[in-house]
Amino acid sequence: MIDVVEIQKILPHRFPFLLVDRITSLKEGESIEAFKNITINEHVFEGHFPDHPVYPGVMIIEGMAQTGGVLAFKSSSEKEQEQSKEKVVYFMSIDKAKFRSPVKPGDKLVYKLSVLKHKGTVWVLEGKSFVDDKLVAEAELKAMIVDK
Repeated sequence: MIDVVEIQKILPHRFPFLLVDRITSLKEGESIEAFKNITINEHVFEGHFPDHPVYPGVMIIEGMAQTGGVLAFKSSSEKEQEQSKEKVVYFMSIDKAKFRSPVKPGDKLVYKLSVLKHKGTVWVLEGKSFVDDKLVAEAELKAMIVDK
């Protein structure tokens, strides 16, 4: 398990845009599982929507992307991991995005990603998000690790 303190050592994101609370499973070069607890205290609910809070789909995709970034960095060599402070993951494309069910305050949003292809610094990931084992969103994410 990787907690939020360790995640912050890997990812440059910080409040209010760090969207991963904990990594629960990691198979380097293969797959990752993580979660974010969605609370009514999220800043995004001030405007989306005050009388009917729904967690935005773009935030779900971003959470999957951040989780994929952890997978990419943790799958790198030790030398590359030591240099992670000088690196960042840029997403090149998001394809086949589908939103199946709304995510609301009180939900535990689980991200599950698996590697479809990895060549050099480019990663192609299949991402799925769940609440209570129900698929709420999915997308194919393509990213590259680059120098800052």
